[in-house]
Amino acid sequence: MYLFKNELMDIQSWNKKGKIFKHHQASLRFIREGKGETLVLIHGFPTSSWDYAWIFPELIQQFDCFCADLIGLGYSSTTAKSISISDQAQALEALLIANGVTSAHILAHDLGDTVALELLSRRTAGKGAIEWLSCTLMNGGIFQETNRPRLIQKLLNSPLGPLIGQLSSKRTYVKTMRRIFGKATQPTKLFLDTSWTILLNNNGRRMIPVISNYLTERKRHKSRWEVPMFNPTIPMAMINGVEDPISGRTTAERFQAKVPNSITVKLPLGHYPHVEDPAAVLNAFNNFHKSP
Repeated sequence: MYLFKNELMDIQSWNKKGKIFKHHQASLRFIREGKGETLVLIHGFPTSSWDYAWIFPELIQQFDCFCADLIGLGYSSTTAKSISISDQAQALEALLIANGVTSAHILAHDLGDTVALELLSRRTAGKGAIEWLSCTLMNGGIFQETNRPRLIQKLLNSPLGPLIGQLSSKRTYVKTMRRIFGKATQPTKLFLDTSWTILLNNNGRRMIPVISNYLTERKRHKSRWEVPMFNPTIPMAMINGVEDPISGRTTAERFQAKVPNSITVKLPLGHYPHVEDPAAVLNAFNNFHKSP
């Protein structure tokens, strides 16, 4: 396991750097730090922007990084009763515009991959205000044909979702996480304890079934979200932990076959490659950005 020595590893220190951005019914908690071209970091479900703490110190040496908790997750709260992928994308766009950003790169994971594709689709359709310069995806269910959501995800996206959410326990959470991490790169107690505590923030048990609607949205918007991948106008890459049982090897292979002129990096990791082996992910990401 990569030994991370920066203070950002500590959630209290990470949170001290945070600011709040108000967007409609939501309050987004975000960190902006670094220099260079802008890089937007989009995290996955059901965790938070803290997932990127393992690689953030190195990224801010090269990029002006924006790292926000998605609406309803982490420390980003909302009074809305429903949250769509479009809502997430619009909030991130508004955050960037409010901070004077007109162009940016994307690094996304899990649910963040779908939000990234919505951002790219909006730009393709002439609706987006941000010029996207490149997009790197990590272990997300971007292909219906290869995605294998866990039973708990399906239940949260069902009529039983609110009940399942309220009954969610740390024991179930820990068991699920251990199953989706790589065999040799299991989550540390620090990651499990902290990410579970963050999940409970802002009444997380109520929010996770609301956000889980993204599984239905992926089916509904499948064709539209595939357009910016199958007909890319910017450099695209995938960094994939191939041991991931949800969106691992088969997702990487489909991306490699379907996305023209892209770069695919397959790592012997699970669903959270940037947490499991930060050094390998940073190396792959830097090589992509240095490539012609």
